[in-house]
Amino acid sequence: MSATEPSKPTPPVPAPPAKPMPRKAATPAAVAPVTPSPASSSSSAEWGRVSEDGTVEVREGDAWRVVGQYPDGTPDEALAYFVRKFDDIAFKVHALEQRQQSGGASASDLAKQAGHLIDEATDAASVGDLAGLRDRLNALTASLSEATEQEAQQAKELVDKAIAERTELVERAEAIAARDLSKVQWKQVTAELGELFDTWQAQQQNGPRLSKGISQQLWKRFRDARAIVDKQRRAFYSELDDVHKSARDAKSRLVERAEALAPRGTDGIPAYRTLLDEWKAAGRAGRKADDALWAKFKAAGDALYAARAEQSAAEEAESAPKIEAREALLEEAKAVADESNIKRARSLLTRIQHQWDELGRVFPREKERALDDRLRVIEQALKAREEVDWKKNNPETKARANDMSSQLLEAIEKLEAELAAAEKAGDKKAAKEAADALEARRTWLSALGS
Repeated sequence: MSATEPSKPTPPVPAPPAKPMPRKAATPAAVAPVTPSPASSSSSAEWGRVSEDGTVEVREGDAWRVVGQYPDGTPDEALAYFVRKFDDIAFKVHALEQRQQSGGASASDLAKQAGHLIDEATDAASVGDLAGLRDRLNALTASLSEATEQEAQQAKELVDKAIAERTELVERAEAIAARDLSKVQWKQVTAELGELFDTWQAQQQNGPRLSKGISQQLWKRFRDARAIVDKQRRAFYSELDDVHKSARDAKSRLVERAEALAPRGTDGIPAYRTLLDEWKAAGRAGRKADDALWAKFKAAGDALYAARAEQSAAEEAESAPKIEAREALLEEAKAVADESNIKRARSLLTRIQHQWDELGRVFPREKERALDDRLRVIEQALKAREEVDWKKNNPETKARANDMSSQLLEAIEKLEAELAAAEKAGDKKAAKEAADALEARRTWLSALGS
């Protein structure tokens, strides 16, 4: 069995001493050499020996050290007992080396375990190459030292990064608290701050552990920013509740007034429209309250408009014969434009207008307006003809026209004389001026109808 390799578990010794008692090392002359039995391994004989009284010693370098006594067994059993203790330590060392080679474990944790094993292998009550174990452990500790420093540096970098991330969260929370919170959308602000808090908790649970002083300082800043926002939010919603209550009370009264209009039917619609204007000015009462109150308010208005719809349907049914009569009158009124005698045309149109008015109102109003517009076209055409006729037959207009004609005739007679004199005298320039003036006067006279 090798001292550096773990051995298979050995069955317990039938009657081992409860606790081997160490004693002072005997001088070489006092210790009788033990001849290993076939059960003893070469490594046991190399590193351990047993005296006649059952004292077991282990060799460390050139010196022998007593590790205990095994008086009630054979030398092989005594060595085997203490070799097993060595194998236990060797197995731990081997396992630690395997963990270091496989990676994944913390170098600092492995270094601590290596230090504990060095302590355990120093002056251990076992038989084997204890110095070799310590050398392996020292080599392992040396190799872990650099890794431990790297881990410490990485841990410091992670802590610095975590501090920077937490500080950024704090600054963002403080920026939210520094806003003009009277003009913010509270749903959005609450979501932003909630997201920051969730991120803070996630970093606290999954990130590296910060020092107590830095952690408390950052948390105090974050908490204070949240407290400012929460205070403003509570004040906002408290004020909003008051506004909603006032609007809710006002709209409740409007609902009562609207429902009281039901007996008035169509006549209540103007009053309902006034109430609708007041409703729009009453403000918000909260979504649920607004929806419920509006449903009642609208139902009251729907009842009024339903009454008007029924009345309109009845009026339309009653207006059907009137519409047919007005259509017939419009056909008859086409003869107004064909009548050359203006007085007879006016008489015909006047009779049609009287019959038109006697028929009364027509519903729907859109149909009445369309019929009225068609009759108005005929009326305007006749009026235009009458204005032209009046201008022609007006005595004052005729008098002015006759006076103008007389003046033009005199001017024409005079210009004709001037033209004849100029031609006779051979004055071409004067003849041309007289001819032009004469032509202009004759044109004016023609325009007057003379």
